[in-house]
Amino acid sequence: MSAADPLGLDPETMRELGYRTVDLLVNWLNDAEAPPLRRAGPSELEARLSGPLPAEGTPFAEILASLERDVLPFGSRVFHPAFFAFIPGSGTWPGALGDFVASAANVYAGSWMESSGVSQLELEVTRWFAEWIGLPPTAGGLLVSGGSAANATALACARERLVGAMAPSLVAYLPDQAHSSLARAARVLGFGPAQLRVLPVDDEHRLRPRVLAGVMEADAAAGLRPLFVAANAGATNTGAVDPLPELAAIAHEHGAWFHVDAAYGGFAALTERGRAQLAGLELADSVTLDPHKWLYQPYECGCLVVRDGDALRAAFAITPDYLRDSHVGDEGVNFADRGLQLTRTSRALKVWMSLRYFGLDAFRAAIDRSLDLADLARRRVEESPVLELAAPPSLGIVCLRRRFDDHEDERNEGLVAALERSGMGLVSSTRLRGRYAIRLCPLNHTSTEEDVERVLTFLETAEPEELLSLERDREVGRSWLRAPRVDSSVLASIPLFAPLDDGDLERVARTVHLRDAAPGERIVEQWTTSRDFFAIVEGAVDVLIDDEVVNTLRPGDFFGEIAALEWAAGYSYPRIATVVAVEPLRLLVFPEGTLTTLVSEHPAVDAVIRDAVQERLPRR
Repeated sequence: MSAADPLGLDPETMRELGYRTVDLLVNWLNDAEAPPLRRAGPSELEARLSGPLPAEGTPFAEILASLERDVLPFGSRVFHPAFFAFIPGSGTWPGALGDFVASAANVYAGSWMESSGVSQLELEVTRWFAEWIGLPPTAGGLLVSGGSAANATALACARERLVGAMAPSLVAYLPDQAHSSLARAARVLGFGPAQLRVLPVDDEHRLRPRVLAGVMEADAAAGLRPLFVAANAGATNTGAVDPLPELAAIAHEHGAWFHVDAAYGGFAALTERGRAQLAGLELADSVTLDPHKWLYQPYECGCLVVRDGDALRAAFAITPDYLRDSHVGDEGVNFADRGLQLTRTSRALKVWMSLRYFGLDAFRAAIDRSLDLADLARRRVEESPVLELAAPPSLGIVCLRRRFDDHEDERNEGLVAALERSGMGLVSSTRLRGRYAIRLCPLNHTSTEEDVERVLTFLETAEPEELLSLERDREVGRSWLRAPRVDSSVLASIPLFAPLDDGDLERVARTVHLRDAAPGERIVEQWTTSRDFFAIVEGAVDVLIDDEVVNTLRPGDFFGEIAALEWAAGYSYPRIATVVAVEPLRLLVFPEGTLTTLVSEHPAVDAVIRDAVQERLPRR
């Protein structure tokens, strides 16, 4: 540092700080004793890290010591060989060095004028990706932060290419296994609740072509404009791949844009097995890819590839007066004209450096090994006397559960917690057809057969961790997965369910739980966004709007239906009233989503609920 440049460093100091930082990182990355996840609460981290910023500089050794002691240990080590939770992110060291180069050189990768070198790298990298998945030479793309940004960019590009401005007649379609980022993108881009169709999937969690065809035909007949169809090539939940050729044909028959979210599974196309599962990917108008998943790049690194690369520029290019100097015409590409970001760094450097260093065959081998480990897990589960598959394995994701005599969901949840506490490994969970499932994703290039075997043996033999009791857990929200079985006779005592036969009552009873409340306890609060639905078994409640009592409900009555009904993509009303217990109360609680299923399957119940909505929904 000097008076002339208070933030400058001489070359020797720069080298010294760099060497010391690299030493710390290499040691941290190779700590074989560290668990895949270490949690810490806000109070602990505040005690470690809070305090005023010093006016004078801090010695770099002290900064590194705090980083090693107080920051890096608290979080996930997604590269851990037994990190099988979520979708792991096992990067490479050359890729990390690529990020270091981009940061140290402070690369601006928005215009050809200022970054022709790294812009050409991005052209090369996105061209490789397009070739790998079978898109034509006209394809073009850009690197973004991740799959969420890529999906949003795809929807915006499709709308601009096909229709231009937003209109209430436009409709988008996606399976209920689609990534949540697509619903978020639709909301941000102005698609109303009635403009996004969330479609059911089959027993293999794949979008059914006949369902898509039926709803698109009905919408077209009603004068609506089918705009955008999204399909999965490796769904996050199960790895499922939708029937891409059939869906592409239906979408294009209606003049809609066909987008494939291959953020998880797309790079499996580099292998023979993966390519077979991804048949039809080459028919897409746009494809989301995530190099920070199965191409082993450090976060952040997503990609959107579009069949007609010119569509991106047509959708996003804006050249204000202050950027006229960077206009390139027909020479080069301004990547800021292909997406939402004007200021952007180069994500291509890390991809290019790591692919060049290892060679493509090394990445193919790593993906193949991941598929081998998933197949090992499948066989191991099928041969186990206590484990069972919860869904057909697909593209490296294996969903399973352990069989128990009772409280199966709760005890499987306890197994996941026990594995995390052991420090041996980490898996995550999901829910499939309403049942708890353990989800294992052996994506890391560091993982071995021994890691998979060790985790599955633990899940077979370990004692599930005891979870909080229902009474203690009430304050932080109750899950029906932890609730005791409700007798169907309790359900039958509610007039709303009189049309249900004994089998239906049994099925519905498995999805609900009982809740007790004392007089004065507030069950729901006006304008909050909770989504449970309630039926009164015993006691009474007052219904208040703006603190004025507008109704009193008693045994057999129900409430919460307005917020509980899911109109589309999770959109619904907030709570329009406060409900307070006025007598000792016992309620049947239907968790979020269950009422929507109930009314869709039972028209008589649907009619009563809809009448109640019409009566109770405020007209002002």
